[in-house]
Amino acid sequence: MLDIFLDFYPVLFRGLGVTIMITLISCTSGTILGIFLSLGKIYGNKLISRTVTAFIAVIRGTPLLVQLFIIYYGLPAYGIRFAPITAAVISFIINSGAYQAEYLRGSIQSVSSGQLKAALSLGMTKWMGIIYVVLPQALRRVIPAWTNEFIYMIKYSSLAYVIGAKELMTEGKLIASRNYQFFNVYMVVALIYLVVIIIFVYLFNKFEKKVAIPGFDFER
Repeated sequence: MLDIFLDFYPVLFRGLGVTIMITLISCTSGTILGIFLSLGKIYGNKLISRTVTAFIAVIRGTPLLVQLFIIYYGLPAYGIRFAPITAAVISFIINSGAYQAEYLRGSIQSVSSGQLKAALSLGMTKWMGIIYVVLPQALRRVIPAWTNEFIYMIKYSSLAYVIGAKELMTEGKLIASRNYQFFNVYMVVALIYLVVIIIFVYLFNKFEKKVAIPGFDFER
């Protein structure tokens, strides 16, 4: 396996760069989408709340691969076409946003409702209380779930190979199809995924400790 890595590491690292780019964009944008969805579900009127609930249910209830195919293969029938990487990122953002909305909903609802009432009694508006009192605590509490979502997204990004996006899995598949060392190539690819995930888990754990408020345990 070492000779596979030494011979093809430039190509594999190029694919890894695309994988990390897809993951970072998808998770960051998915977080923003998830915040709006969770706030709409909790604090929106009946129409907004039910619409968001239905959207989340549809996205979470259908396979990510199907969503990817709809965006890449289905939308061209209506004149909407995306490049492979763009289609992958859009589908991953939508999927990640739906899941993160539920993570955030749980963390927002774990913040005592009395804190929002106290903010209102101090003269804040409802949305000021949410933004300045509730969300900062909820965002800290959701970091462990974010870590899991980021790990999942690194692995799910490999699905982009089915539409030809040149990420790590695609590059590994192309190498294996040329030298027929499928086991060795895919083992190298798996080890690269593993090392990258270990590094990001370490970074997320450091970040979680850095933003933690002394005296509060946000994991329990």
